[in-house]
Amino acid sequence: MTRFKKSLRRNRPSYFGKKIGLVFGAIAVLSVGSYFTLPPLFKTTYAPSLPAAVETAVLPEPPKVVHLPTPEPLKAIYMTSCVAGTPSFRADLVALTEKTELNSIVIDIKDWSGGLSFIPRDAGLQTFVSNRCLAPDMEDFITLLHGKGIYVIGRITVFQDPLLASRRPDLAVKKKSDGTLWEDYKGLHYLDPGAKEAWEHVALIAKESYAIGFDELNFDYIRFPSDGPMNDIAFPWSGNRAKAEVLEDFFSYLSSVLRPLGAILSADVFGMTTSNSDDLNIGQVLERIEPYFDYVAPMVYPSHYPPHFRGLDNPNHYPYEVVNFSMATAVKRFRATTTLVTLRGVTPFASTTPPLYPKKVSDTKKLRPWLQDFDYGGNYDIPEVQAQIQATYDAGLTSWMLWAPSNRYTRGALLPE
Repeated sequence: MTRFKKSLRRNRPSYFGKKIGLVFGAIAVLSVGSYFTLPPLFKTTYAPSLPAAVETAVLPEPPKVVHLPTPEPLKAIYMTSCVAGTPSFRADLVALTEKTELNSIVIDIKDWSGGLSFIPRDAGLQTFVSNRCLAPDMEDFITLLHGKGIYVIGRITVFQDPLLASRRPDLAVKKKSDGTLWEDYKGLHYLDPGAKEAWEHVALIAKESYAIGFDELNFDYIRFPSDGPMNDIAFPWSGNRAKAEVLEDFFSYLSSVLRPLGAILSADVFGMTTSNSDDLNIGQVLERIEPYFDYVAPMVYPSHYPPHFRGLDNPNHYPYEVVNFSMATAVKRFRATTTLVTLRGVTPFASTTPPLYPKKVSDTKKLRPWLQDFDYGGNYDIPEVQAQIQATYDAGLTSWMLWAPSNRYTRGALLPE
């Protein structure tokens, strides 16, 4: 497969602004009707934004679907909604998965734009179908993948959502100065993580997605914004509450709504959540995320670490060291019985300074990193991708996922089937 080299960053916080330089980011069978149990999503009706052929879509009742069990180990690649809607391109990735050690594919459900990649049955959600990238046969595609034994993960971008923010500015992050919509340096709007109607929107999308066959629901951009003018930002719903506390409430909500359906849930987090005990100024704390998800996926892309991290002049030159340190640290934190992180409802040991909080030992199999297979800050080819995979194994883990925004992967780095 020809390797397309493209530089692109994902989900990187400006928390590192003063410290490391500012950078840009990166439910068990379900019965029919069980996934329409949420309260009404919006109080206001909006005009559809779909093509006429889709606006009045009346879809047949969905058949009961059988979800595949989560493979162990899991080895996945990422597929954008645009590729999922392009039969020839997606066929290449399916073939790659069949011919190599890969056994899973992560597909966008709701991407960076807020648009949906398939036509949902809920009429309100149909107005959120993407005008950019659509896979109208998504359900059939998932069935095809299942027939090949391929586990299917659906990725849902959460609080970065220009579409919902523009329709419901009352749910969005605002400028402190004039109350208009705040935007990051890429011109994208965010939802206030404390807005519960935004939570309901995400949960309804997740339930629809699980009902058509996605085996696992993966949540990305579960954070407060960072890469923008942070001195002129306001959160009308979160207010001055601790960001980690607001997000933990959201995680608890997702778990309470989706887990009873049998859904497998996973969370994408910044790589440095593995080694930082603070919330990176975006609300992400490993110990406050793990209890609510079945899997946690730190994005340990070497290119997203600052110069001189761990004494490394350029982390891009040390993919093994960066990934191994990050994931080994995460393993230690999962195995630990105490933490410095303030935990909800847990009283610290009074005799310790700083205070230590008791915690349960977590299953390290819940950890599966996102690894870098794209050129940013350096050349990522067979040695670099293989080094990251080996670093993951040497940290005591078995599962991993490859991220390439171009959807062109380094086949030579993968073992044959």
